[in-house]
Amino acid sequence: MISKIRRIAAVVFFLAITAMFLDFSGALHLWFGWMAKMQFLPAVLAGNFLVVAFVLLVTLFFGRFYCSIMCPLGVMQDGFNFVARKVKNNRFHFVKELPWLRYGILLIFIVLLVVGLNGIAILIAPYSAYGRIATNLLQPVYLWINNLLAGIAERHDSYAFYSVDVWLKSGVSLVVAIATLVLVGFLALRRGRTWCSTVCPVGSVLGLVSRFSLFRPVIDADKCKNCHKCEKNCKASCIDIENHRIDYSRCVACMDCLDECKFGALEYSNTRFRLNPTKFSVAADTAPAVDGSRRKFMATTAAVAVAATVTAQEKHVEGGLAAVEEKRVPKRDVPLKPAGAISLKNFESRCTGCQLCVSECPNGVLRPSGKLESLLQPEMSFERGFCRPECTRCSEMCPAGAIRPISREEKTDIHIGYAVVVQDNCLAWRDGISCGNCARHCPAEAITMVAVNGSTTLLGPAVNTDKCLGCGACEFLCPSRPFSAIYVNGRQRHT
Repeated sequence: MISKIRRIAAVVFFLAITAMFLDFSGALHLWFGWMAKMQFLPAVLAGNFLVVAFVLLVTLFFGRFYCSIMCPLGVMQDGFNFVARKVKNNRFHFVKELPWLRYGILLIFIVLLVVGLNGIAILIAPYSAYGRIATNLLQPVYLWINNLLAGIAERHDSYAFYSVDVWLKSGVSLVVAIATLVLVGFLALRRGRTWCSTVCPVGSVLGLVSRFSLFRPVIDADKCKNCHKCEKNCKASCIDIENHRIDYSRCVACMDCLDECKFGALEYSNTRFRLNPTKFSVAADTAPAVDGSRRKFMATTAAVAVAATVTAQEKHVEGGLAAVEEKRVPKRDVPLKPAGAISLKNFESRCTGCQLCVSECPNGVLRPSGKLESLLQPEMSFERGFCRPECTRCSEMCPAGAIRPISREEKTDIHIGYAVVVQDNCLAWRDGISCGNCARHCPAEAITMVAVNGSTTLLGPAVNTDKCLGCGACEFLCPSRPFSAIYVNGRQRHT
């Protein structure tokens, strides 16, 4: 019964978190947003000590239930294991812990966070890794299905669905998502929860606590028939049936072993007050290192062909369709971060790169960074839209405190950047054509039209940087191609 309840809870968490990454309307976050805030690493970076204390206490009392229920990457590995069992059952065996590798990875992870290289550290963070898989691989499929249904509904005069753009936000992020899925999937199919017991930094931290958990599965040596069935089905490879011991630092509390034992030799018990030490063996959390050949990691790489589905911008001229050249991303002196990020330093030190805000951005403004110092962390650009002053969805979504919650009223008073005019690209200065599109659409009225080269009729834009919010409306709506005549630089600290 414990195993069944655990599985049901894991499926509910997994489907809810996945649905939140797929949903482009933002409605599901109202129901499931708390699940993202319950993730361990985002809670640590956000300073959400209540969540951190809750997870640690649950682990101390009941074992690593977080890994088997609340962690979407862990549950995804269980899905791979479920498929693999259909092909071959009883495929695991006890493997001694490699503490030098496990805690060496954890130490490197912590050092990278401390020195500010979050973009590299978060490559192995479990919630972030799954977020990238859901955003880059699952959401496009979901959107294509939505657009198909929207087309069918439109033919029947129904607006139950509406079409949305499907586009490649970052080639680097897509490659990382595919590589993560292949590596984690391969390890799960061949070695079960190897990622959780060796690579995952959250698993290593919780493993230190679960060594002392009050309730945990224990082996009754008198009842055990040494059939090895529990050991052969332990996806964490932590049951040593020869010595009737379990490595609790790697046990993810899945309770599958309880179902496998037909002799009643395994039970979930209070190890402090319930056990007879002569009857039960619950020690052996530590063991000498074994030959590394028993735990090799195979790196699988593949060439990835990426097809981006982008809605072409077109205009009607002379009875035909003339393709409009796509805008290109300008080089910004300081990258743009959303309102609520407070500063570039605060954002980069807290962001886990889960890309929940990227998947939920309704304006196509956020996309993962490909720069090494901020790898996979979102940044803003305005080739497909601008950051509307009334939209605060990313601040509502962020579970790590990288973007703090703000109201619509607060957003209209936060300056995240300032616009810069490039006269060589401007129609007024370059071609002598009056435009003024940027000034007409500036929500902050930060752009005024001034005389060009002393002309009394030809006007060009000038920016009041003190009034500019950095929303990017001017850059997005500028007709100049491929680079806008006006672009937005970010501020190191928002004002």
